[in-house]
Amino acid sequence: MSGRTGVKLTRITNANRFKVQPVIKPCRRLENKTRMTIQGKRYRVGNPNHPHYKLYKREGFHAVFKKMGLIDIKDIQKEVEALYDQYISGHLYVLSNPAWKGWHKVGMAVDAHDRCAAYQTSSPFRDYKIEYSKAFEDRRTAEKEAHVLLENTAKERRGEWFKISVLKIKEQLETIKGELHDPINISI
Repeated sequence: MSGRTGVKLTRITNANRFKVQPVIKPCRRLENKTRMTIQGKRYRVGNPNHPHYKLYKREGFHAVFKKMGLIDIKDIQKEVEALYDQYISGHLYVLSNPAWKGWHKVGMAVDAHDRCAAYQTSSPFRDYKIEYSKAFEDRRTAEKEAHVLLENTAKERRGEWFKISVLKIKEQLETIKGELHDPINISI
C-alpha cells in the first residue's frame, strides 16, 4: 500500500518508538543533481563528507535543493495548480469514444480541445471526439449542475460518464446559466 503513494514507512523515531513516520525520497533526477565530486570522489547528499550534509540532516532534501538553487518538482506542481485555480471560466464538454457506444463523458476544462488531446494519449486509435462544448463563467459550478441534471435523466452513470444521447445532454446543458458565449456544436 505504501508503494502507491511514494511514501515509504520505515523510520521509527526514538522519542516514540512505536510511531512510524514517512520517509519521503525525492525523484532520482533531483537527487543526482545534489551529488558533488570532491577530490575525485563523488558524494551523495546523505554522506557526511558532502558539504550540505548537516543541512540535509537538519531540514531534509528540499532545503538542500533550495540551497543549491535546484527547482523542486513539488514546488513547480504547486505553482501550476495555483495558476490553474486562477482560471474560473472554462468549458463544459461532452466527449465520446466509439469503444463505448451510448456513453458520453461530461467534464470541465479550461480548454476543451486541450483536454481532448490529453485523452487521445490513452487510446491507440486516437478516437476520442468532442461532441459538444459550451463556455461558462464558472466551469466548476456549471459541471456540478450538469452532473446533477444528467444524473436524473441518464440511464446509467459511472463517474463523469453518462449513458445518454448527445442530444439529451445538449438539452440539459442549454438550461445551465452563466455561459460566456454561444455553445460550440461540433457534431452537426
